[in-house]
Amino acid sequence: MHQHKTALLSALTTALLASASLQAAEPLKAVGAGEGQLDIVAWPGYIERGESDKNYDWVTGFEKETGCKVNVKTAATSDEMVSLMAKGGYDLVTASGDASLRLVAGKRVQPINTALIPNWKNLDPRLKDGPWYVVNGQTYGTPYQWGPNVLLYNTNTFKTAPTSWGVVFDAQNLPDGKPNKGRVQAYDGPIYIADAALYLKSAKPALGIQNPYELTETQYKAVLDLLRAQHALVHRYWHDATVQMSDVKNEGVVASSSWGYMVNGLKADNQPVASTIPKEGATGWADTTMLHAEAAHPNCAYKWMDWSLQPKVQGDVAAWFGSLPAVPAACQGSELLGAEGCKTNGFDQFDKIAFWKTPQAEGGKFVPYSRWTQDYIAIMGGR
Repeated sequence: MHQHKTALLSALTTALLASASLQAAEPLKAVGAGEGQLDIVAWPGYIERGESDKNYDWVTGFEKETGCKVNVKTAATSDEMVSLMAKGGYDLVTASGDASLRLVAGKRVQPINTALIPNWKNLDPRLKDGPWYVVNGQTYGTPYQWGPNVLLYNTNTFKTAPTSWGVVFDAQNLPDGKPNKGRVQAYDGPIYIADAALYLKSAKPALGIQNPYELTETQYKAVLDLLRAQHALVHRYWHDATVQMSDVKNEGVVASSSWGYMVNGLKADNQPVASTIPKEGATGWADTTMLHAEAAHPNCAYKWMDWSLQPKVQGDVAAWFGSLPAVPAACQGSELLGAEGCKTNGFDQFDKIAFWKTPQAEGGKFVPYSRWTQDYIAIMGGR
């Protein structure tokens, strides 16, 4: 009897704990007073408080209005963001699509209640229900910024914009008559396999690639072969924006996948660079501010998500980062971005972008991300 009672009690306790943990994951019903603090994992340049340039500050106003003091931990890659969120201790993360689905699947983030975000109404309809942050009808976070992975090129080397990603993938002489070997870069992240897949979708139509994130074994093998051959051409596999800018300026790098952030920074430094989206299209990223499953400061987090969807904040971030706002009104709502900023950064290119998402096996039809990771590390190491 005694044992039976204990078993019953422990079963009850388990049931109660389970319902408590389910309770914890229920989205907030109302936003209350702020907790005085907010901890965010973000890409460099995403959360600026005027320290880099006093004109770019969307944190001070928020802190004054809400009393939530913002702490930022910058991360250089999506893999780093996923591991920081796994460790915990953060409220929010500005996750790209190659991290967001992993965070959802790993139960590291919780669905949000969009009714508690008045500025949700400002959202670009093109971003609503994006498969990189809406799962089974639940919304995991607030869109923040988006952009293409552009082809950055040196305007002295290329008098007219290159029309194909082939200049970084295939050994060839560039318009200045010199080989591309040692003068091009590739991205240091497994998700770059999708860039190669997007190129082959056009260059080798016989492979039948439909979606660069859904590759069969045969397609995947062809993509890896291309990337192995590319290794001999690559000056550096980049992930640090500042290092890439220095390589373009000082190391003779003349073509690479890049972000508007580096292109804008180099132009501001009077370097002979421009960017383009070649005929094959481009991969790109749409970043979502996601709420940790065990966020210690949920009220401040909701206040931030709402704050971040104001047109002026969105426009200022886009101007600083060289990205595109998740809020169309921001295209006119920021002096820093200016009247042409959205057009320059690629606002009308949305349909040409294959947005990053975590590759999944889909019941064994496609090669999953775990293999992308292993194989790309080997390729970068020359294997």
